[in-house]
Amino acid sequence: MENMGSSLSERGIAKEVPAVSATTKGAERLRRLDRRAAVKRLYPVRALHVVDIENLAGTGTPSLDQVIEVQDCYVTRLGFGADDLVVMAMSHKGLLNAALGWPHARYRVRSGRDGADLELLDVLLHEDVAARFTHIVIASGDGVFGQAARSLSTRGVWVTVVSRRDSLSPGLALAASDVVYLDGPLNVAA
Repeated sequence: MENMGSSLSERGIAKEVPAVSATTKGAERLRRLDRRAAVKRLYPVRALHVVDIENLAGTGTPSLDQVIEVQDCYVTRLGFGADDLVVMAMSHKGLLNAALGWPHARYRVRSGRDGADLELLDVLLHEDVAARFTHIVIASGDGVFGQAARSLSTRGVWVTVVSRRDSLSPGLALAASDVVYLDGPLNVAA
C-alpha cells in the first residue's frame, strides 16, 4: 500500500495515501484510474473514427460519388493519423459504394431502422475503446450517440462530433468536446 502512495505522489495525484484509506472508495477509484492510465500508455496516441456514412451523405443509400465527396471533405477538415482506425457502418444496400469510395476502413453492416447507428454503438459500448484510443470521432449527428459520448468524455477521452449542420442533435453537440461541420467553413468548433 505504501508503494501505491508513492507512485501516486510521483504523478502528482495525491501526496500520500494512508493505510486506513485502502478500503475507502476514493483510494479504490485512484487505483482504478492509475491502472487505466497504465493501460493507455501501452497503446500509441491514436483516434477511432466511427462513421455513419448514410448520415453524413444525407441519404439511406449513398452513391459512390457521394461517399467520395464525404471522405474528401472529412479528410480536409480532420485528417487521419498513421495509427487511426476507421469503422464505418451502413445498410447492406450501401456497402459496395462505401467500400469502394472509402477504402481501408472496417465495415459494419446492419439493415433496418437505425441499423448503422446500432452497429457503431456496439463498437463504442462493447470494445473498450476508452482504454485503446485517446480521441474518438463520432461522424454522425444522431442523438442516439449522446450517452456514449458523455460516457467516453467522463473516462478522459476527447470526443469530436462530425456532422452536417442540419442533422446535428443538440444533445450530441452538448456531449462532445468539439464539433466539426462538414458543410461549413473550415475550423468550426462548438
